[in-house]
Amino acid sequence: MTQKITLKAPPKNGPLFVKAALGAVPLPLLSARKPKLPDRTIQLDGLKVDPDHLAAYCRATGLRFNDALPLTYPFVLTFPIVMQLVVQRDFPFVAVGAVHANNVIERTRDISVSEPLDIKSHIENLREHPKGLLVDAITEISVGRELVWRQVTTFLHQQRTSLSGGPKPEPKPDEVPPPPLRTWRVDQKTINQYASASGDHNPIHTSGLGAKAFGFQKPIAHGMWSAAHILGTIEGRVPGKATYEVKFGKPIFLPSTVNVYADQVEGGWDLAVLNPKKGFPHLTATLR
Repeated sequence: MTQKITLKAPPKNGPLFVKAALGAVPLPLLSARKPKLPDRTIQLDGLKVDPDHLAAYCRATGLRFNDALPLTYPFVLTFPIVMQLVVQRDFPFVAVGAVHANNVIERTRDISVSEPLDIKSHIENLREHPKGLLVDAITEISVGRELVWRQVTTFLHQQRTSLSGGPKPEPKPDEVPPPPLRTWRVDQKTINQYASASGDHNPIHTSGLGAKAFGFQKPIAHGMWSAAHILGTIEGRVPGKATYEVKFGKPIFLPSTVNVYADQVEGGWDLAVLNPKKGFPHLTATLR
């Protein structure tokens, strides 16, 4: 039977990350169990957007600040609710260090900053991957009875599974990428600003020691920072009704310079962030 939790206010990110850190301490009885998702839904009704918070997000991502919410902004509004789901002791893996692998946003229309938002979120589709466990966080935002925004966020927890250890595909040869539309210089100051605006203080983004503890040689940029920032290249041409699918590739280590591409195609845009020397993708996306 589904456990339904109704919130009166968004959870605070600080206590959530403390709880996530404590969750990294293994409990033998839980560790020995077969991974299983708890059947739980969290609901928060009537959330009002704080214009100051929206302005901070726009400064951190380079997106335009106006009455309509940027396509990716509801991600940070709903982030604490998703975090509350994944920091529970009965969740099958530790939230801290989990990697954002894919993201799909569907918006039915522009959302005004003045509209009260009803948010509902749950976790589903736990599955194995050669690199670990994947799980989807499903989040829906409604205005009254109208569904206006829906997101599927896929997280990867790196660990051994029954799919691990198989033959690895031949690595693709490095290719010098074509001339970019523009380049970005991504540094720790930029990512710290986004961490403050988004509330995502995962140490893989903000701490050299924290990043190494989870297998990264340096801190890495938030995937959703790059997914938001690249929309600035086509600002003013993102329709109210849109589907935005993002796949995150190799991480952007800090500091880095990366190539940015935006190609107009039938029905929308193809977007990419590539390594400027070897051409491998940090992000590939479609906006339709």
